[in-house]
Amino acid sequence: MADPMHLMLLQQGAVAWLEWRSQHSKLQPNLSDAELDGSNFRGANLSYANLRRANLSWTKLIAANLSYATLNQAMLHKAELIDAKLAYAEFIDASLIGADFRGADLSFANFIGADLKGATFNHADLSHVNLIGTELRGATFRKADLSDADLRRADLSHANLTEANLAQANFSAATLYEAELAQAHLYRSQLHKANLVQAHLIAAYLVGANLSEANLSKADCAWANLSKANFAGANLTGTNFRGANLAGANLAGANLSRACLRGAVLTRVDLSYATLTEVELKEVNFSQALLQGALMPDGSIHP
Repeated sequence: MADPMHLMLLQQGAVAWLEWRSQHSKLQPNLSDAELDGSNFRGANLSYANLRRANLSWTKLIAANLSYATLNQAMLHKAELIDAKLAYAEFIDASLIGADFRGADLSFANFIGADLKGATFNHADLSHVNLIGTELRGATFRKADLSDADLRRADLSHANLTEANLAQANFSAATLYEAELAQAHLYRSQLHKANLVQAHLIAAYLVGANLSEANLSKADCAWANLSKANFAGANLTGTNFRGANLAGANLAGANLSRACLRGAVLTRVDLSYATLTEVELKEVNFSQALLQGALMPDGSIHP
């Protein structure tokens, strides 16, 4: 339960709260289980605060300092956290449906098991953030920084990650069904067994990315840079690779049935034992590709 004095001071307003915090800088405010929905705490210093199970739905926390705060199992439906400081904050199993984190610093924050459906993270710093198993359907991350973030098993169906920095992020076994990843930066990202069915990766940068056993059926990878990417055993049926750079990529054992490779760069690509039936091959040069055991478009098996 919340400390009655801490709760009373917070409800007195920003001036009283800031003065008290400055006088008790080492004290960690206890606001657990507090009913604070609809409040305005713009610019408030809530760093290190205990906000477990607190109700902060519809609360304005614009430019507030919540770094190192604990918000496990808290309710923050439609909360406004624009430009807030949230580094190292904990949101384990919290409900943040429709929350607005635009421009916020969320580096190293922990969101394991949180519900972030429809949340907005445009231009936010989510580097090194823990989003394992989170619900992120329909969330928006335009131009956000998720470098080194952990999104294993997260659900990002219909999420918008346009121009986001996803370098070395871990999306293993994550769901990115129909996600928008146009011009996203996925250098050396981990997408092992990820679901990217009908995802949009137009002009994305995936150099050295690991997409082994991933499902990219009907995904759009036109003009993407996929050099040295690993697609071993991936499902690439109907995938659009038009104009894509696949130089040095590993597609061994991948299924490319009905895929479009028109104009794709296939220099030193490994297509051994891949399935290439009904593949569109206009403007394609296989002269430097490894095709041992591949099932070719005419039904023959390459020696």
